[in-house]
Amino acid sequence: MGTSYILSIVKQFEYYKMLGEKAMEQLPDEALFWQYNNESNSIAVIVNHIGGNMLSRFTDFLTTDGEKPWRNRDAEFEKAFSSREELMAHWNKGWDCLLKTLGSLKEENLEDIVYIRNDGHTVVEAINRQLAHYPYHIGQIVYIAKMALNEKWNSLSIPRNKSNDYNTRKFTQEKNRRHFTDDL
Repeated sequence: MGTSYILSIVKQFEYYKMLGEKAMEQLPDEALFWQYNNESNSIAVIVNHIGGNMLSRFTDFLTTDGEKPWRNRDAEFEKAFSSREELMAHWNKGWDCLLKTLGSLKEENLEDIVYIRNDGHTVVEAINRQLAHYPYHIGQIVYIAKMALNEKWNSLSIPRNKSNDYNTRKFTQEKNRRHFTDDL
C-alpha cells in the first residue's frame, strides 16, 4: 500500500489544488473578497483558513502536534489579504508545505502516530482527515465562483447537458488507467 498510497494521495491533493485555482482564475479580483452575507465566508477567507490549516498540520508533521501554538485559527476567518497576489502567495505557501511533507514520507511512516490537538492518528488517518477537509472547502470556493460568474462560468467538469457527448468520446477510446486529470 505504502508507495502507491502516497503517490495516489499526492495526485488527489494536486487535483483539488488545481480545481481551486481554475475556479479562482475565472474571477475578477473583487469577487475573491465577496461574501454572500455576514455569516458567509469569502473565497479569500476560505483560502486563509486552508493555508493556515495546512501550515499548522504539515509543518514538522511527524514530530509535533498538528495544531501549532503559533496558529490563530479564529484570525483565519477575518480579512487578511488586500490583493489576489497576497491571497495566492498564502495559498501556495500552504500547498507547498503539504506537498513537500507528503513527498518526504516513506512507507514505514504510514502507521506512525501523529497528533492533532493531542488526539493520536496514524499518518494515513491524519492525511485522510485532511483529504476530506480541503476538498470540502475547495467545493465552497468553486460554488462561490460559480455563483459570482453565473452564465460566464466555465465548467471544471462535464458541462451541463454534455454527459452524452462526454460518454461517447470516452467509450470510443481504448481502456486505460484513469488519472485524476482526465475529466478536465
